[in-house]
Amino acid sequence: MTSIMTNTAAMAALQTLRTINSEMEMTQARVSSGYRVENAGDNAAYWSIATTMRSDNKAMSTVKDALGLGAAKVDIAYTAMDSSIDVISEIKSKLVAAREPGVDKTKIDKEITELKNQLQSISESASFSGENWLNNTSTAAAGTKSVVGGFNRDVNGLVSITTLDINVTSLTMIGAASENLGILTRDVDANALDPDATTTTARNYYLIDTGATTGTAASGAAIALTATTTDAEVEDMIRVVDSMFSDMTDAASNLGAISKRIDMQEDFVANLMDSIDSGIGRLVDADMNEESTRLKALQTQQQLGIQSLSIANNNSQNILALFQQ
Repeated sequence: MTSIMTNTAAMAALQTLRTINSEMEMTQARVSSGYRVENAGDNAAYWSIATTMRSDNKAMSTVKDALGLGAAKVDIAYTAMDSSIDVISEIKSKLVAAREPGVDKTKIDKEITELKNQLQSISESASFSGENWLNNTSTAAAGTKSVVGGFNRDVNGLVSITTLDINVTSLTMIGAASENLGILTRDVDANALDPDATTTTARNYYLIDTGATTGTAASGAAIALTATTTDAEVEDMIRVVDSMFSDMTDAASNLGAISKRIDMQEDFVANLMDSIDSGIGRLVDADMNEESTRLKALQTQQQLGIQSLSIANNNSQNILALFQQ
């Protein structure tokens, strides 16, 4: 039936055109934003997952910064410890030289004194971001320092922080307030290090005197040479310095291992962040090849829809022509 009151063809064409225009707006939005899921209305589940993972990635970025800060502290401590090992090795060689008959021990002592000053200067300079792991100015042990190493979310959505723990007590070279806390300031029993010892009487020596009046001060004899220093005393000093050298080497080895682990964790965090970004992209990013092809098709459909609506609207004019014959 042909009617001038109800143009069914025009109504159908208009509905089709509206649908095409709606899809075209959605496709244009995807092309302009680059996202297939830009807000919760596009896909609530994917949007929720992507938003949570983006937040976690920001936290991971902070973790990466924390690892960088921790790596810098470890590097400073290792550099200072490595330099100190060279100095303590030099002190040991000077003491071995003092064991030679006829050597002027007082002159060697002057060199040892300067080397001691260098050790103290190194330990006091090994500071980064207000922390010094080699020079303890407190009467308590330095304890354990933690570096933030990871941000984790379990299957239940609960979060936790992973830390890399560093035993700073074993790294302390100078006990500025309590001498028994430092490798170079505490008493070391030469008798316990003497393979030929016949008694259990302690023969304690320390290398550096900080002049601390609080905490526990070293009570042994200072490693220093005078004209009356005996060969046995020099040998005791050599054993004590060698023991300090061994402790410092162990500490440097621990710092090296920690530094390697931090580097590995930094690489892991960086790769994990990239993987999370990639995963988010798979959920919410628009396929630009697909969207551009779809946009072209919709533009063609829109033109055809407009043409169909125009034809439908011309039906009334065709009815008028019937009455004019």
